[in-house]
Amino acid sequence: MRKGMLICIEGIDASGKTTQAKLLVKNLNERGYEAVYTSEPTKGFFGQILRQKILYGNERVPAVVEALLFALDRLEHVEKEIKPALEKEKIVVSDRYLYSSIAYQGAAGLDPAWIEEINRWAIKPDLAIYLDVPAEVVIKRLKRKRSVMETLENQRRVRNVYLRLVKEGMLLLVDGNRPIEEIEREILEIVMKRLRK
Repeated sequence: MRKGMLICIEGIDASGKTTQAKLLVKNLNERGYEAVYTSEPTKGFFGQILRQKILYGNERVPAVVEALLFALDRLEHVEKEIKPALEKEKIVVSDRYLYSSIAYQGAAGLDPAWIEEINRWAIKPDLAIYLDVPAEVVIKRLKRKRSVMETLENQRRVRNVYLRLVKEGMLLLVDGNRPIEEIEREILEIVMKRLRK
C-alpha cells in the first residue's frame, strides 16, 4: 500500500524542470522530509535506448515507437524506483512522468486516450506541476546538442498540449519564465500546503 507522496515536474525542454525538481528535493530534505529525485527517461535499459537511439538519432522515429518505449521505461521506473520509495514513505520528485508522453507523443498526432491506456498501471501523482515557458524562450536556452524533439514548432505543439492538460485539471501551472528563486519559492509553497493537508 502506498504511503509516500509522488510529485512530478513537467514542462517543455529547457523549461527548468531538472533545476526545480532538484531544488525541491533539497528544500524538503532540509525541512526534515525524506525526499528523493528521479527522472525520465531513466538510466535503466529502456531509458538508455531512448537517450542513445531515439532522442539523439538522426531523425525522429514514429510516435508509436516513442510512446511504447517511454511506457516500458516508465513501467521499470515505477516498479524499481517509485513504488519502493513510496512504500518507505518517501516523497518522490520525478523530473518528467506520464504527462510528458501525453504532451510529446500527443503533439505528434497520437490519441492521448491511447497513451493513457498503455500507461494505465502508472501510479497517479499526488501533485503534478507544469512549468510554463514560451517555446521561443526555451529554444534560446538550448546550448547543448538538440534532440530530435527540440525544434521550435514541436515545442510549440507540445506546450499547447500541456496547456490543455492544465485546463483539464491534470496539471498545476507555475510560470517558469521568472528568476529561479521565485519559481523555487512558489513550488515549495504549493508542496508544503499539500503536505499539511
